Amino acid sequence: MTKSYPASRREKRRRAKERATKSSALNLDAEIKALQRLPDEQIDTSDIPEITDWSNAVVGKFYRPLKQPVTIRLDADVIAWFKATGPGYQTRINALLRRAMHPPAGYKRSKKR
Repeated sequence: MTKSYPASRREKRRRAKERATKSSALNLDAEIKALQRLPDEQIDTSDIPEITDWSNAVVGKFYRPLKQPVTIRLDADVIAWFKATGPGYQTRINALLRRAMHPPAGYKRSKKR
C-alpha cells in the first residue's frame, strides 16, 4: 500500500497547470502569426471605436523610470521632517530632486566661479 502525500499531489497539479499554460501560449502564438500574415484590409476593426478627441491624453502616464537603490547621507532633521509628513517620504524626496533637475522655464541658475 502506498501513501498519497500532499506534496506529490501538489506537484501533479503544478505539472498539469504548466502543460495547460504551454499549450495556450502555443495557440496564442499561432493566432498572432496568422493575423500577421493577413493584409490590413482583411482585418475587421469595425468593433473598435475611433478616437477623435485626444484633449485629455496624458503623455508619460505609464512611464516608470528604473529605480536604483543608493545610500545617501542627509541631515537627521530633514529625514524627520519628510517622515513626519506621512508615508512615501522617499518618493517625495525623489520628486524634489527631479524638480531640481528640470527647473521651471525662466529659472536662472547662479554660476559659481
